[in-house]
Amino acid sequence: MIDSYRAIAESLNHARKHYRLEPLDVPTVRAVVGHGLEHLIAHWVGEHRIKDGIRLFRERYAQVYSIATEPLPGADAALRALAGSGYRLALASNKPARFSSAILQQFEWSPLFRAVEGPDTVGTTKPDPAMLGACLDALGTSVERTRYVGDMPLDAVSGSNAGLEVILVGGGSASVGELRAVGPPVLPGFAALPAFLSDLGWPAPDPV
Repeated sequence: MIDSYRAIAESLNHARKHYRLEPLDVPTVRAVVGHGLEHLIAHWVGEHRIKDGIRLFRERYAQVYSIATEPLPGADAALRALAGSGYRLALASNKPARFSSAILQQFEWSPLFRAVEGPDTVGTTKPDPAMLGACLDALGTSVERTRYVGDMPLDAVSGSNAGLEVILVGGGSASVGELRAVGPPVLPGFAALPAFLSDLGWPAPDPV
């Protein structure tokens, strides 16, 4: 839904600078985002520096995330169309929920979501299914009547681990070609999501 790669790259480079490491450009950082902050820091700052690296990253991220994050093309209209059509929405991200919640508020999306989950709320990151399980509980929907929408191959694994059918959309850290290679339906972007779901006959009435 959002492009926060500039904020992530700036925060990562803040941690790298502390250890006199050269800065990385946004495309380089973008390619390894999505597996959790510990993985990112271990990969680009050092496995022996994870604790301090995370502290340095979060120190800078808290300062820049709101000004260095923007909606992906079509995301705002798609979310409002889905909520307006009666879909129940929840957010599961490997970004801490406190940051996700603040970003939703920034773009006036908070009223559209019934839950915001992250590693700080469930104690683990995707692809562990705990986060998606918490979303299902908050939504009050069954696995059969829920779809998980993601933008990277990791999301296909996460959805499968939770027993959910997955829809992947372009615009994240993976190319459309990389997304197609993992199996689930792939849309070019968020703008195509409402029509795709409508063609599936969603939202269907709740069972009597």
